[in-house]
Amino acid sequence: MAKRTIVSMPGDGIGNTVLPEAIRVLDAVGFEAEYVNADIGWEFWIKEGNALPQRTIDLLTEHKLGLFGAITSKPKDKAAAELSPALRDKGYVYYSPIVGMRQHFNLDFCIRPCRSFKGNPLNFIRRSDDGFDEPAVDVVIFRQNTEGLYAGVEWTNPPADVRKALETHPKMAKFKDVPSEDLAVSTRIFSRGACHRICLGAFEYAKKFGYKSVTVCEKPNVIRETSGMITFEARAVAKDFPGIALWETNIDAQMMWLTKNPEDYGVIISGNMFGDIVSDGFAGLVGGLGFACSANIGKEVAVFEPTHGSAPKYEKLNPSIVNPIAMFLSACMMLDHIGEADKAKRIRDAINAVIAEGKARTYDMMRMTGRQEVLDQGAASTTQLTDAVIGNL
Repeated sequence: MAKRTIVSMPGDGIGNTVLPEAIRVLDAVGFEAEYVNADIGWEFWIKEGNALPQRTIDLLTEHKLGLFGAITSKPKDKAAAELSPALRDKGYVYYSPIVGMRQHFNLDFCIRPCRSFKGNPLNFIRRSDDGFDEPAVDVVIFRQNTEGLYAGVEWTNPPADVRKALETHPKMAKFKDVPSEDLAVSTRIFSRGACHRICLGAFEYAKKFGYKSVTVCEKPNVIRETSGMITFEARAVAKDFPGIALWETNIDAQMMWLTKNPEDYGVIISGNMFGDIVSDGFAGLVGGLGFACSANIGKEVAVFEPTHGSAPKYEKLNPSIVNPIAMFLSACMMLDHIGEADKAKRIRDAINAVIAEGKARTYDMMRMTGRQEVLDQGAASTTQLTDAVIGNL
């Protein structure tokens, strides 16, 4: 079999640390690939006014698979202030490159598994009659990735025609005396086709991997139209999967219930924003963002990334102290996607073994404050944890 070519996009901050470590693990498990480095991130916003250059889009178009590290995103005013002086006041607007990538390639499935590893000291525990109980968490969030609040249809000081259209809705009456320059509008747009696809994908995944329930987690009692549409489609799809229960929860209630009975949930469907929220909530039960992986999957292109940010305060630490496991698990999702499930299982088993053994733990697993001194207090460096995983392959 010919080697695959993977587009490697370290991005910003600790992305430049954890992605090379993941490639070390992929090499050690015997995955043969060529990695082509691609430009993405804050450096290219500053220099070029574009955090996702066309040359990177071209590489993904050609090779179809990407591994992504982390991105720095800043609010509108800070992004404008850091742009190269030669580019200012020329119409450049910062837009998150990972969101732009999802939009460009219609990576409409965001899959975020949140699974606990036995022996992880950061696992969720709760009181029981006998003392404490540690439920096994195995939840997979299917987040609609390209629509909703993240679609980018928004304005500050909306144009007159936009405002006129909005004012056809009776609820806009309360804003009639607010000047347009004092209005900011972000839309939440769902399409029926995208809602149907994410629901169908979630049920198919649940059937394939033996999950007993699919939960649509939205807010249809208040956000009636958009949450109502995805809930309607979930009910329609559920009819073709009689062995899988469909549950419906509101996002606010779900955030409470996930800390009461997280083991009850299997696959969860949400729109973009609520999926972001609920996946971070469940990630907190299995160790935090150091264990949170994700896949962005479209019909042709797929990009795999940890859900943590660029953590710039850790970028310059040498040796690095950050936890690379989320990046390793994202690489495992890539292997699953391309039919290399045996190698993905070997890596996950190696991670399991390292965590259960407990000899190599990064500072977060030891509940320490992140600073260079943790290495003198018994915490493993990023490289040492990678070495431990490789040693268990």
